[in-house]
Amino acid sequence: MQPRHLYENGIGVEQSDLKAAELYKQAANEGVARAQYNLGHLYEDGRGVTQSDEEAAQWYQKGAAQGDSMAQMNLGIFYQDGRGVPQDHVESVRWLRKAADQGEAIAQFKLGMKYQNGSGVAQSYVEAARWYRKAADQGHSMAQCNLGALYGSGRGMAQSDAEAARWYKLAADQGDAQALCNLGRFLENGIGMAVDFVEAARCYRKAAEQEHAYGQFHLASMYEKGRGVAKSGEEAVKWNKKASDLGLAKAQYALGNIFGTGSGVAQSYAEAARWYTIAATNGHALAQVNMGTLCATGNGVTQSNSEAAHWYRKAAEQGDATAKRNLAVLMKTGVA
Repeated sequence: MQPRHLYENGIGVEQSDLKAAELYKQAANEGVARAQYNLGHLYEDGRGVTQSDEEAAQWYQKGAAQGDSMAQMNLGIFYQDGRGVPQDHVESVRWLRKAADQGEAIAQFKLGMKYQNGSGVAQSYVEAARWYRKAADQGHSMAQCNLGALYGSGRGMAQSDAEAARWYKLAADQGDAQALCNLGRFLENGIGMAVDFVEAARCYRKAAEQEHAYGQFHLASMYEKGRGVAKSGEEAVKWNKKASDLGLAKAQYALGNIFGTGSGVAQSYAEAARWYTIAATNGHALAQVNMGTLCATGNGVTQSNSEAAHWYRKAAEQGDATAKRNLAVLMKTGVA
């Protein structure tokens, strides 16, 4: 191991980013490609040198030009994000592909994302799946999760719930929050595997504990229904509130339903209206319908046909049939 690596990692010597940067710079100026990458990384993080995306990009370019796969990958990411270089998705793809061809799993995953989204390349689920598989075969959890999603939807390959479940489980076993949430959904509904509420709840909890909003929302639903866990309105409210704090309108709507019906908690139209209003403001059509109904009836809020019409109209603009019917009734009274 070179002395510069020893100083960076504190192996056998006192750890020193300053000394590591000095040695990396010396080697980089001598044309050592991996040193050019490492120096770029120090500039990117601001360790041992003043942080500078521009300096990082310059050193990544030098290392990439010599074929260093990590430099190529990071340069591709810099072009993607417009860090230290003008944003250029075509250039991003070019450098990511070079790194991916050398077997860099992260580059393969990111190239798969490029193909899935049509960013810098022609959109292609087939190519996205091909690159995800390369990264997934190396154990990249996000690639495994995305490959599972493509199997589940049948995009880029023959649809297979069993294969989707297999890839979700591989990613979930590594702690990937999205994969845990997806696997939980499969277990809860018996998609590609046997129904197992206990295991589904466990998956949702693991995702929820990583601040995954949908994991929190689904765990709340399990508590509300008593699936795989003891039924608990308090726990349902707790986890829905966590998801709501992360901006998930579905959880905000669910809280409106819980308080509106008194499901495991004290029934309160006022509290229901509060949560429906938040969800409705965030564009949730069913919450908009329910707010319209509360305004029309005066439950939990001051009765107001004009406010009811306001919310029905917003839901109707999203195509909700109930909102359209209710709005039509109000229009006949001349208040909409």
